Amino acid sequence: MSQFNFVSDLQNALIMDGETRGPAPRWKKKLEASLNGSANTTRSVLSVSYNTSFSGVQAPAKTPGKSAEGKPKKSQSTPSKTPGGGDRFIPNRAATNFELAHFLVNKDAGDKSDEENEKATTSNSNESNVQASAHKGERQKLISEVAQVGDNTGGRILCYQNKAPAAPESHTNPLKVVYSIKTPISTKSGSRYIPTTSERILDAPDFINDYYLNLMDWSADNIVAVALGSCVYLWNAASGNIEQLTEFEEGDYAGSLSWIQEGQILAIGNSTGAVELWDCSKVKRLRVMDGHNARVGSLAWNSFLVSSGSRDGTIIHHDVRAREHKISALAGHTQEVCGLKWSTDFKYLASGGNDNLVNVWSLAGSGVGTASDPLHKFNEHQAAVRALAWCPWQPSTLASGGGTADRCIKFWNVNNGSLIKSVDSKSQVCSLLFSRHYKELISAHGFANNQLTIWKYPTMVKQADLTGHTSRVLQMAMSPDGSTVISAGADETLRLWNCFAPDPMASKKASGSSNCKAKQSVFRQSIR
Repeated sequence: MSQFNFVSDLQNALIMDGETRGPAPRWKKKLEASLNGSANTTRSVLSVSYNTSFSGVQAPAKTPGKSAEGKPKKSQSTPSKTPGGGDRFIPNRAATNFELAHFLVNKDAGDKSDEENEKATTSNSNESNVQASAHKGERQKLISEVAQVGDNTGGRILCYQNKAPAAPESHTNPLKVVYSIKTPISTKSGSRYIPTTSERILDAPDFINDYYLNLMDWSADNIVAVALGSCVYLWNAASGNIEQLTEFEEGDYAGSLSWIQEGQILAIGNSTGAVELWDCSKVKRLRVMDGHNARVGSLAWNSFLVSSGSRDGTIIHHDVRAREHKISALAGHTQEVCGLKWSTDFKYLASGGNDNLVNVWSLAGSGVGTASDPLHKFNEHQAAVRALAWCPWQPSTLASGGGTADRCIKFWNVNNGSLIKSVDSKSQVCSLLFSRHYKELISAHGFANNQLTIWKYPTMVKQADLTGHTSRVLQMAMSPDGSTVISAGADETLRLWNCFAPDPMASKKASGSSNCKAKQSVFRQSIR
C-alpha cells in the first residue's frame, strides 16, 4: 500500500492544474499576515509604541522570521516630551460638532458656486430670480431649524470644555511683568514713562490738617519751607540740611508761606493776621505788615508786591519797598480766601474762597496792584475753591479745583470769561500744578484714594495715579527745574515725586538753570 501512496503523491506533485500541497511561499505568508492583522494594527500601533517606552515591552520586529536576540539591545526607554500629560491642552471632541464645522468651512465655496450658477442662467426674468432667492432663503432656514443649528456664523469650530490647569504657586512666569503690569497711558502712547512711587519720603510731624492753609513752598534756590505746628523749617533739597527759621508763641501758628520769585525772602502769614518778611540767608526777620483782622491763609508774590488773603474775606496788596506798605484792599469774597495765584505774565490775579467763588482781578492801570472790582466772577463750583493754577504756555488759561462737594477741575479763559472744560475728578481737589516740560497737569486729592493724578492737557486724559499717602494730600510745590513735585499730606509725611523729568533725547538747554546758587533779590536792600 505504501507503494501506491508514493505513486499517488508523485502524480499529484506533477499536476500543474491542482492546488500545491507544500509549505506556503514567503510572499503568501506575508499577504495572509497583512490581511489578518490590518484591522488591529492601525488601532494598536500608537499605544504599543507609546507603552513600550515605559513598560519595557519590546516592539515586534518588521520581519517575522528574524529576532533581535543576536543584536545588542538599544535603549528601550525614550523620555517623553510631555510625561504624564504635560502641559498639552487638547480640545474636547465630544463638545465639537464636526458636521457643522465642515458645513461652515465649505459654505463659502457653495455660495460662490451658487452665484456662478445664477449668473449662467441669464434666460430667467428678474421676477423669477427674486422668487428663487426667496425660496432658497426659506429652504436654508428650514434646514437650520430641523438640524437645530441656529445662527452659528460667529461660533467656534473647536470647543474647549475645561480650562487649562493653573501653574503651581512656586512657579514664576518671567513674562508676567511684561504682560500683567498696568502700564501708564503715557507710556502706551509712546510719550514717556511716569514713575508712580515716591522717590523720597520725609517726616513732617505736627503738619496742620487744614484745607484752607498753604503751609509749604519751594524756592528758586532749591529750599523747601514748611510749617510744622508753631515752627517754620527750611530744608535744603541739594544738601539735605534742615534749619529752624522761627517759632511762634504758644497758640499762634503760620497760616501760609510763599517765596519771592528770586532770592531768599520768605513771606509768612500768621494766625494773628500779620504778614512777616524773613531773610532766610541770615535767618533774620525784616518787617511785619499788618492789615487783616483774621489769619492769613494765602500769599502770592508779584515782583516787589505781595498779595495776602485772609479769613476776613479781604485781599491786601503790600508794597515791600515802601514804609506805607498797604496799596489797596479787595473785598470780593464773603468768606475766607484760601487760594491766591498771580498769572505767569503777572497781568491777572486769581482768588478762590470758601464762598465757592473764583475771582479774576486785572492789573491796575498804574501797573501796581489790581483794579478794585473783579474782572470775572466764576460761581460754577459747588464747594470751596483752594486749588488754582495758571497755564505757563497759555497765560490766559486758569485751572481751578473744588472741594469735597464739587470735586471738579475747571478751566477758564480769562480773556472772555468763558468755561473751557470741566472734569469730574471723583475726589476732593486740594492743589493743582502745571508741568513746565510737558503739556500736563498734576492734581492732589483727598478721600478716597489720597492720590496725585497726572492729566494730559487739554484732553484731560488720565496719565497716571501717584499713590503712597494714607491721608489727603493738602499741598504741592514744584522744584526749580520743574522735574520734581513735593507733596504734603495729612499723614504727616512729605513725598518727592520725579514725575516730570525732562526727556533725555531732547536738546539740552543752556547750562546754568540747574545750578542753585544763591541769588540776591534786587528788592532786598530797600525792604524796611
